[in-house]
Amino acid sequence: MAQQGKTVAQSRVVLSSVMGPQDTNIHGNVHGGVIMKLVDEVGALAAVRHARMPVVTIVIDSMTFLEPIRVGNLVTCTAELTWVGRTSIEVRVEVVAENPLTGTETTTNSAYLVYVALSPDGHPAPVPTLIYTTDEERTRAAQAEARQNHRKQRRSEEGA
Repeated sequence: MAQQGKTVAQSRVVLSSVMGPQDTNIHGNVHGGVIMKLVDEVGALAAVRHARMPVVTIVIDSMTFLEPIRVGNLVTCTAELTWVGRTSIEVRVEVVAENPLTGTETTTNSAYLVYVALSPDGHPAPVPTLIYTTDEERTRAAQAEARQNHRKQRRSEEGA
């Protein structure tokens, strides 16, 4: 049975990391895969905080790299829930790169990810409802529900 509802703020996660030479290509830009890994980690942490049980990634909606991230940048990923179903959780992650010498911040990416909570036996498990406290959260929830309906329609068309 699902637990009592939680607010968006209760499971928000912020993860920051300095990008070093090991994270970059020969042009000094951070590899996209490094950013995708950070996005999935912070998204999963937010989903786990909400569900208080393990989760698995089932969907990463498209991720557009708007600006390059360079070696030495402080990358901050902020994850917050946008919608929950019975066992699934959609999380929005925003990535911001900061030049720590100048303080200049640039939003470089955003993505929506969907996770499914797992019971101890590895089956999908019910999650708490999501309580929206602002108009922006309610708007994001409506948009998230539309995305989820689109995902389901696409799956049925693919025969999954």
